[in-house]
Amino acid sequence: MFGWTAFALVAATAIAPPPAPPAADQIMRVPPALHALVQQRVDLRAPREQRLQQLVKFAFDADGLDLQYDAKATNSIAETYATRRVNCLSFTLLFVAMARDVGLDAQVEEVGRVLSWYQDGDALYNAGHVNVGVRIDGRHASIDLDRSVLMDRRGPQPISDRRALAHYYNNRGAELMADGDLPAAQQHLAMALQMDRDFAAAWNNLGVLELRQGDPQAATQDYATALAVDPNHMSALSNAAILYRRLGDGRREAAMLARLQRVQQTDPFQQYLLGNEAERRQNYAAAIGYYRHALRLYDGAGLLYFALARAYLLNGDTRRANTAMQQALAHADKATQPRYQAKLDALRRLSHNTQAQR
Repeated sequence: MFGWTAFALVAATAIAPPPAPPAADQIMRVPPALHALVQQRVDLRAPREQRLQQLVKFAFDADGLDLQYDAKATNSIAETYATRRVNCLSFTLLFVAMARDVGLDAQVEEVGRVLSWYQDGDALYNAGHVNVGVRIDGRHASIDLDRSVLMDRRGPQPISDRRALAHYYNNRGAELMADGDLPAAQQHLAMALQMDRDFAAAWNNLGVLELRQGDPQAATQDYATALAVDPNHMSALSNAAILYRRLGDGRREAAMLARLQRVQQTDPFQQYLLGNEAERRQNYAAAIGYYRHALRLYDGAGLLYFALARAYLLNGDTRRANTAMQQALAHADKATQPRYQAKLDALRRLSHNTQAQR
């Protein structure tokens, strides 16, 4: 009898469902204490631009929220207020809510492509990027936690609150999957797709999850849905190719790889990543080729010129490294210029020393 009871308790624990994902209003709720602080720190009688400046100062100053970056901090607004840890999404949700709280017209903005994705085993995860858009007297301002992000040429686009919440649930789903909590991950990804059925990143992540749960047919359908929404979604193309290889379907694998290669050839972000990979292999000539190709596709990006300068330097070509670094400096924003200037000065010293030794 005792043994039966113990078995029943173990069984009940094993099949207990995971806690439900937080409701949308819970994620976006501004805690009363935070509301009171915002009202104290921002002068509601001040012009809108001044209110925005006060809000930025409150978010980052040591005597304000003193927010700190944490890539895994996909939090609700209340959790962000409690921990003061943010990634680009949780910062954006927090700042949009605070901006609206002081009478500003603020929205979440989505960047279609950025230099940001990560790999776990055989699976690629799509890491999207969002920031804050504020309209003041017909003018637009973007507040971005990561000013070093290289965005696609369209720039940030305003999205609905439902789409923003889809990002939240998708992020949490991917994080839970990485932690091995597959049932909770599935619930969060389902919520992401409930918020927005046309969210390719969530379909891709759901495919990864289905495969880990041993259902390759469901994964195949999820990747197909992701690619129907976004035919150029590289993570879905790569994951689908890997799945078809595992299934022994060489024809479909080749088709996916061919599509992936076509997208990569016309995508400056992917060329940059291939250049990074070549650098890690110490194949600097190949890295130079990838970075030059990226710049042909996306000229004027300081980050790409900086990468090219680094590859030239590692390949022993200080003259071309110096030229590329000057271009990086010319195209950098004000926050990045000092770092590039220091690198350029170091290159000049190296070049002078090399010439003096000849």
